[in-house]
Amino acid sequence: MGLSGFDHHDRAGSGALDAAAALRRQAPQRLRAALGSRPVAAVRSFVVVLGVWWGLSLWNANPIQLPAPPAVFAALANVASDGELLENAMISTGRLALSLVIAVAMAVPLGFWMGMSRRAHAYIDPVVEMLRPISGIAWIPLALFIFGVGDTLPVFIMTYVAFFPLLLNTIAGVRGVSRRLVQAAETMGVSRAAIVRRVIMPAALPSIVVGFRLAFAGAWAAIVAAELIGAPSGLGFAIEWYRQLLMTPKIFAYIMAIGFVGYVCDQLLQGLQRRLTPWTDRSRG
Repeated sequence: MGLSGFDHHDRAGSGALDAAAALRRQAPQRLRAALGSRPVAAVRSFVVVLGVWWGLSLWNANPIQLPAPPAVFAALANVASDGELLENAMISTGRLALSLVIAVAMAVPLGFWMGMSRRAHAYIDPVVEMLRPISGIAWIPLALFIFGVGDTLPVFIMTYVAFFPLLLNTIAGVRGVSRRLVQAAETMGVSRAAIVRRVIMPAALPSIVVGFRLAFAGAWAAIVAAELIGAPSGLGFAIEWYRQLLMTPKIFAYIMAIGFVGYVCDQLLQGLQRRLTPWTDRSRG
């Protein structure tokens, strides 16, 4: 009885030692997994970029051309604390939202029509392919002459830039729908409108959402160029304003704000994409 008790304690002690050894073996793996996680990798990349930037600013030794990170962060805190940054960001994002709504209202219906009708595609596609290579920035002088300085010019430029990715991805999504699905719905007596609503639209939605993300990225990049010349407010206007005043730290502060807002909006769009088309993530998995 006593010996069995000793054996029990020995087995318990050896089990605890084995568990401790297993935890020690797993610790490096967990550490590597934590260091390789996405947030840590993002922070690590930011630290590298910050170090390179700081080194270049020290090497250049000209704060007007390339200010050091502390000066830029101080300028960023300054424009953020007095509400100037938030005001300009709200103005720019409001223009962006309006332009995306207009682009969706025009491009998605037209894309469905061109995707479902070969005749419509034959007539409209040459015009689209002629206009698509023209940069939105190329239209700024003419748009400035027509619309003048105000909200209309940047909205027009961003709508133009966002229109083509949405249109082309909508066409691709509609044309990528399996013909068997459409034929199966037709044999069941489903109406044409119901086929578009219940079959074609859900099948084309992943491509349309990708087109919307591309449209957002292009429009957000174009907003700076449009507001530099054609708007009395916004993030792009602030960059041009501080350029004239040779206040480079504030220029960099607004550039950082543009990148941050663009990144946050793209993350939100990715979340929306996963919510609207969850089956695409499952199929990839």
